[in-house]
Amino acid sequence: MPDPTPPQDPSPRFLRIQDVALELATTSSQVYALLRTGELQGIQIGGRKQWRIERSKLEEWIQARYQATKQDLAALPESLDEADQ
Repeated sequence: MPDPTPPQDPSPRFLRIQDVALELATTSSQVYALLRTGELQGIQIGGRKQWRIERSKLEEWIQARYQATKQDLAALPESLDEADQ
């Protein structure tokens, strides 16, 4: 007989600020700053306006940061000697 219990999604769709901070190894204050500036997208829910960040938006933001870092690195000189000139 098949198991009637649907499989549990290992990762929730929405994350709290604390969850995002833990995943990014940073502080809740830093995540809040990213939300406040609009760099990271999130929504506010409930009467207390609690923040929730959709996992897919977090993943998009991470990928965008990788691309920005790649571009920043491409603009750097090949060696420290070149930077001194």
